[in-house]
Amino acid sequence: MEFVSIVERLDERSRVQAAMFAVRFLVDGESREESWTYGQLGSRVRAIGAALAARGAAGKRALLLFPPGLEYVAAFYGCLHAKVIAVPAFPPDPSRLHRTLPRLSAIVEDATAELALTTRALLGAREALRALTPPGRPFEWMATDALPDADGPPARTVPGDVAFLQYTSGATSAPRGVMVTHGNLVHNLEALRHRIETVDEPSVVSWLPPYHDMGLIGGILHPIHDAVPITLMSPLYFLQRPWRWVAAMSRYRATHSVAPSFAYELTVRKTTPEQRAALDLRRWQVCFNGAEPISTRGLLRFAEAFASSGFRLRTFLPCYGLAEATLIASGGRAQEGPTLRRFRRGSIERGRAELAEQGDDQAITVVASGPSVEGQRLAIVDPEAHKLRPDGEVGEIWITGPSVARGYWSGPEATAVTFGATLARAHSEEGAASAGEGARFLRTGDLGFLLDGQLFVTGRCKDLLIVAGQNHYPQDLERSAEASHDALRPGASAAFAVTIDEEERIVLALEVDGAPDARTRDQIERAVRAAVAREHDVALHAVVLLPRNAVPRTSSGKVQRYLCRDAFLDGTLVSLR
Repeated sequence: MEFVSIVERLDERSRVQAAMFAVRFLVDGESREESWTYGQLGSRVRAIGAALAARGAAGKRALLLFPPGLEYVAAFYGCLHAKVIAVPAFPPDPSRLHRTLPRLSAIVEDATAELALTTRALLGAREALRALTPPGRPFEWMATDALPDADGPPARTVPGDVAFLQYTSGATSAPRGVMVTHGNLVHNLEALRHRIETVDEPSVVSWLPPYHDMGLIGGILHPIHDAVPITLMSPLYFLQRPWRWVAAMSRYRATHSVAPSFAYELTVRKTTPEQRAALDLRRWQVCFNGAEPISTRGLLRFAEAFASSGFRLRTFLPCYGLAEATLIASGGRAQEGPTLRRFRRGSIERGRAELAEQGDDQAITVVASGPSVEGQRLAIVDPEAHKLRPDGEVGEIWITGPSVARGYWSGPEATAVTFGATLARAHSEEGAASAGEGARFLRTGDLGFLLDGQLFVTGRCKDLLIVAGQNHYPQDLERSAEASHDALRPGASAAFAVTIDEEERIVLALEVDGAPDARTRDQIERAVRAAVAREHDVALHAVVLLPRNAVPRTSSGKVQRYLCRDAFLDGTLVSLR
């Protein structure tokens, strides 16, 4: 069967189904919109592709510096049209150049990018762009919204050709450029389609950043690949007013969306019962939640809060993924609802998940992230011995299959370690080789276990805290602490370890709403310490209360615990005391 890339499929649809609605962008996050048909989208893609081809850019890396919007979509496909390797990024913020330029400059250098695509408006920010231009080698700027119309077929590709570099979020290390191939993309998009193929008249609303894998692939490429109408908005408008997301789901009668765990709790907190009752979310049938681990409390609170809008718990489709596996690696199916299992408290931290008995009021509820996607394999492996672990035992999550990316762009050593893992030789009594022996696996760096074919993600290897010989997952400590006082912001805390007198001790940094006085701050700290001691048998070394937005995050919203730890140690973590 002949391989058809995603840009070839778009080009065909734009000619055969030119009048079909493709994508709209909510300019103000609410009612002002711009939209394109497939014919208009295809026309812009061909114009950009022709301009790149005329410059002999095939095989070069092109930085995409656009605000969220239609032109971003066209530029990404335009790169693929000309066989240019796209490098999704975010434009520098003139008001925060000291924070946004270092990461962008590192991406330009790592990718050895030779050109950057942007808009006429952003080309006016000469100072920021000049700082991004690498010295000593050719580098060209191109405003795609100023290009004339052109025509021509997309460049032919094979599955192994690199389509784009997805720079990792940098939650636990410096960002790396993952080489996602055309074959990776097609396989992963098919895996997404299989999860929602039962949905009638689908449509998507997404506010996720288009330069992040979940926003780009889940919110844009997947629906375009399957001719599903898209409504996009800027993540800034969602963060300013989360109601805009659910209001768009209601207004456009959308069936699909995707968001990390923090978004659900934030939307509950920032909407009123009256606002929710005015919405109609009965058409919402699939809500991908790809955070790891997934917040049980967040799912249940959102479902309860928006029940008056017609939202149902079974709409949630928990899944697991990462840039190194293109996007999705495991997940359930539409309308099956989340799998919730109760385990004995402390058993997961001890490395063996034990199902709780009925009536155990100390049990914890964990959300499963579904089975492996079709054509791939998930394995739970001892990270040191590289041996398979049986069902219920916690180990590192390894993946092998067609969605696993080719490696890191400029990191052959890191590629060999991360993408070239093999299982230790093990044979049964009959001498048969163990399953998976000889295959090369992606080491995800995430911890989890398998039970009844379902993946349960428990945390990150690098984040695991070991105190007095006991394992503690930082997100467990954070959730217990956040629930201890109403002033603490859900999903806005960081637990990390520091060495005090040659012993590991735990610090919790938490964001607080408002400006509490000294007495209230003392009450909050006592509540946090008591909750963590009661539920985890841990005495905290320090509790640091922070103002809003003080916990460092990646571009996708993940808490950067290691940066929070560094700031605590060097005295730059600004507390409310």
